[in-house]
Amino acid sequence: MRRLTIAIDGPGSSGKGTVARGVAKALGYRYIDTGAMYRAVAWAAGERGVSTADAEGVAVVACSLTVDFRWDGESQRVLCGGGDITEVIRSEDIGAGASAVSVHPRVRAALLDAQRALAAGGGVVMDGRDIGTVVLPDADVKVFLDAALVERARRRHAELEERGETVTLEQIMESLRARDDQDTRRAAAPLRPASDARRIDSTKQTAEEVISVVLALVEDRLRAGDQPADPDVDTD
Repeated sequence: MRRLTIAIDGPGSSGKGTVARGVAKALGYRYIDTGAMYRAVAWAAGERGVSTADAEGVAVVACSLTVDFRWDGESQRVLCGGGDITEVIRSEDIGAGASAVSVHPRVRAALLDAQRALAAGGGVVMDGRDIGTVVLPDADVKVFLDAALVERARRRHAELEERGETVTLEQIMESLRARDDQDTRRAAAPLRPASDARRIDSTKQTAEEVISVVLALVEDRLRAGDQPADPDVDTD
């Protein structure tokens, strides 16, 4: 059976990471979290004393990094330079840094090559903000996952509370709103649905329900062979 490439895009805390991991586990595919790659660049820049506003300096950092992913039971670890950076890159500060470095075209170009190399050969579920439009424009299945801002903030707040971080729901909403604005307005690979992506609103759906929808899309594509997928929108 042909191993597909699956692209899942969407704004922060829309559930795309949880869904992508679930789909990858169900299919026995590799899961590539491109957001973690930008977080790794922001983290490494901080470790080296490079400002995230320094386009040239951050590009040098991005070109020097090797980021990889490894399953550890039900969770996936992020590896960089031989070390495990999974936990240290998940703070709100690193998230803001990832947003800042992502606007630099040379950083995106450096990570683009790495992301395409990781997806070579198929059998990959990749999530991010420009996978279906830029990184894997020929992906077999494309999904754009979204949710209402207040629901996304609630999810992120619960995640941070579980980690012991103290941030108010209002602060998270403002952070997500600012990130959405920056992602959709940036000149390099802005956040937007691919024209042939299936759009899914996860506001009132569980992760398991959305995973089932995506797996059905995969099954349809496998049955259809190489025929173009029908880009119907708004699966709820």
